Formats: sequence, structure tokens, C-alpha cells
Amino acid sequence: MKAAGSAGSFLDLLLPSGCLACGTWIPGGIHVPIVCGRCRSLLPVAPWPRCPRCDHPRGTGRPAETTCRMCRDWPDSLAYARHAYLLAPPADTLVHALKYEGWKELSPLMGQAMARVALPPLPPGASRVVVPVPTTAARTRRRGYNQALLLARSVADSLGLELLEGLRRERGGSTQVALHPSERRANVKGVFAAQAEALCRLRGAHVLLVDDVLTTGATAVAAATELTAAGVSEVTLVTYARALPFLRGPRP
Repeated sequence: MKAAGSAGSFLDLLLPSGCLACGTWIPGGIHVPIVCGRCRSLLPVAPWPRCPRCDHPRGTGRPAETTCRMCRDWPDSLAYARHAYLLAPPADTLVHALKYEGWKELSPLMGQAMARVALPPLPPGASRVVVPVPTTAARTRRRGYNQALLLARSVADSLGLELLEGLRRERGGSTQVALHPSERRANVKGVFAAQAEALCRLRGAHVLLVDDVLTTGATAVAAATELTAAGVSEVTLVTYARALPFLRGPRP
């Protein structure tokens, strides 16, 4: 045991651990969290009050029944949206690291934060399943994984719910990053289809639809529309981060 401990200490010296968000060295090497405590404390939370449907900040002085401009055009198939943090430093760095840099080890940390988000109550006897937003086969091959699936698995494990890959991507579609909201809607229209083998579990279920970032909601609307057509009772989108128009900076 002593030799094993010595070997571990030697590895810690050879492989010093740095926070993925700020790069600061964290004493303890391979045995410490990959995001430092300071960065965790700086993860930005959206201000209150928020829209009860889409969770977007409403601003002060507005009556609670005022229609939210961010979700007023969403179809009834997308009932709610919830997010853990704003897409701003250091949360945006973590999203980028998971999505583009191969740091799939971030998914448990991020998924647990998503699971802590308050969810709408369920009717008596209703059930929830967790469904990830699917990506293209090409992106899965390039990244080695679908980040939404990793996050969905963590959310499901944290909440004790069933993970169901209930959707498939019918076609590719270009990246959404630089597109105008109307272009985003057109880009994802009709790209999703329900998995035939999942139809029995989808019918009547309340779905937690999991993705990494909510920007305009175009992807979520397209996915929720297909899920509703497959017999889902209600769809709640759950994301790690929410992009807001007044927060400037590069989007993952």
C-alpha cells in the first residue's frame, strides 16, 4: 500500500493538474477535480425574475403575466426550458471543452448541475424519461461521442430516471453557431425523427430533452415537435448553459 501511495504521489508530480476553466494549477495532481473551487463559485447564474416557461430573465417592473418575447413563438410541444448557468465565463469555457476538446470527463459535473435545476411538477401517475438531442454521425465520429448523450446520462443517473435515445438525426444540417434565428429554424426543420423502438416508452411520457446550450430554441422546437408527434405528453428542455442576447462573446 505504501508503494502504491508513493507511486501515486510521483504521478501527481509528473502530471500536475490544471483547472480546465482558468488553467490554474490545483495541488493534488490527478486526484483533484478538473474545475477549481474558485471557477465553480464564479459560474454565472441568470438574474431573477425569470419567465416561468423558458427561464429567460424578465427584468424588473414587468407583471408576471407579460408574454416572454423569447418563447412566445414556441409551439405548445415545448412546454418549458431550464438551464443551469449562463453561457459566459467560465461556463462557456467548460461547454467548449466538452464539445470540441474531448473533455468528456466534464459531463458528470455539468450533468449534476443540470439535474439540480428546478423542474416543473408532474401530474399524478406521470413518468419522466431523459432524451438527448442527437447529433450527426459525422460529428460523433469526429468527437468520439455526442456531448448531449453524455450530459443526458449524467442527468438521468442523478435523478434516477430512464435514459432513452428516443430521437435520431435524419440529415446533417450545417453548424448553428453563426446563423440568424430564422436561419437556425430553417436549418433544423425536419432533421429529427422518433426512434421506432422507443415509441412505446415515449407515448404519454414527460420528456426531459437534454442539450448543452440553449440559444434561440430552434433545435429544441424541432426535437419537441417530433417527440409530440410520437405521443409525448410534454417536453422540458434542460441545458447546461443559456445564451442571452445581451451577453457578447464567441458562441460554442
